[in-house]
Amino acid sequence: MRCAAGVETKGIAMPNPKRRHSARRTANRRAHDFLTATGTSECPSCHAKKLPHRACPNCGTYKGRTVVEVKEAK
Repeated sequence: MRCAAGVETKGIAMPNPKRRHSARRTANRRAHDFLTATGTSECPSCHAKKLPHRACPNCGTYKGRTVVEVKEAK
């Protein structure tokens, strides 16, 4: 008998679980699969929250100089 990879398996099938896993066991396995909040820093010129190593979307400055022109809110 050949499997999908073309390797001879000699009649041995892949094992399947005999019983279902409990909800607790599933939850323990997935305990680390959560999303974490992105780290933010404070803009030194306008003190708004921004992503580190990015230009500030509020004032357009990066490392003390203006690099992006920001449209004024009406």
